[in-house]
This record gives sequence, C-alpha cells and structure tokens, in this order.
Amino acid sequence: MKKLTILFLCLVFTGMNCHAQTVFGKWKTINDQTGKTNSIVEIYEKDGGELHGKLLKIMKVEDRNSICSNCDGDLKNKPIEGLVIMQGLEKDGDQYVGGIVTDPKSGKEYKCKIWLDKDNPDLLNVRGYIAFFYRTQIWERVK
Repeated sequence: MKKLTILFLCLVFTGMNCHAQTVFGKWKTINDQTGKTNSIVEIYEKDGGELHGKLLKIMKVEDRNSICSNCDGDLKNKPIEGLVIMQGLEKDGDQYVGGIVTDPKSGKEYKCKIWLDKDNPDLLNVRGYIAFFYRTQIWERVK
C-alpha cells in the first residue's frame, strides 16, 4: 500500500510540473472591437535570454502581403507576416519587461511588458506604454 501511495504522489507531482505554463508559444491577437482573431504571434527566447515575438500569420487573407511601410529602421518595407514585432524583453519575477513592441500598421514602437493572467495561464497580458499612458491587450494561447 505504501508503494502505491508513493507512486501516486510521484505521478501527481510530475503531472503538475508538465502543466506549468509559460509565455512561450503561439498566441492569438484579438481585435478589441469585433472579438475576432487578427493574427498569430509566436513568443520565443532568443540567444542571451531575451524574449522576442514574431507575427506568424495574419488572419485576413487580403492583408497577408502587407508590408511595414510606416516602420523605421530594419523593419521598414518588410513583409508584416514574419516580422519580429516584439523584442528585448527580459524576465523580472512573473513578468517580462524592458522590451519594445511595434504596431506594424502604424509603425509606432512602444515600451512593453507581458505577463500571464493569474487565473488563466492561457491568457497573456501585453501592455504597451507611451510615457505614463498605457494600453493592455489580452492575447489567447493557441491550442
């Protein structure tokens, strides 16, 4: 009976570790007005531990060949699909901070931080800042 209890506890603790969620993976960006998915962004770790986000897919077929004509620097006139729109974030406790997120439609860059929702790890808070003003979007994990 003791062996069975120990085996059960090992399975429970192993299962709990497997379900631990991170910010890494694919996320659906949601249109605030329509509630529909705009795009799929993949969040990954770059060499050196920085977090980056690449826009993998635009949902509206007619927008898939768009270029980032309003962007500056290396992003200027690059295809929006495949564009790295989030970069430079570093882990700080339960959040990733100190990065930049680019709005490919306007070309504007914002300071940003991201963190998982405490109640639902399949929701990601993405906050962009200009000075003291900010806006937070909720992205949904792609399953």
